[in-house]
Amino acid sequence: MIGFITTDDLKKKIDTKEDFALLEVLGPETFAEFHIPGAKNVPVDDTFEGHVVQVVPDKNKTVVVYCRDIECHASAKATRRMEALGYTTLLEYHNGKDGWKAKGLPVETGSN
Repeated sequence: MIGFITTDDLKKKIDTKEDFALLEVLGPETFAEFHIPGAKNVPVDDTFEGHVVQVVPDKNKTVVVYCRDIECHASAKATRRMEALGYTTLLEYHNGKDGWKAKGLPVETGSN
């Protein structure tokens, strides 16, 4: 199932240290610029499927996926590909990293 998550709900998941995976699906350079705290970088490329099963081996775990902003479609592609792999609880964060930062919320820099 692919659903959607709001900024407030994502912040709550992070603040309460809920057990979920947070994936940024942009390239490593973009990820290193800044990312949402706790995110792992799994770019949507030719190695995506192999990489995502290593980062999130539990296909029943809730996974929040995001990219740059509402105009970016990488997160939609990633959630569809993950659904095809058998992941059961996928949430797309439409506002992306730019929307998160624009709300004045904390970000991290650097690679995984």
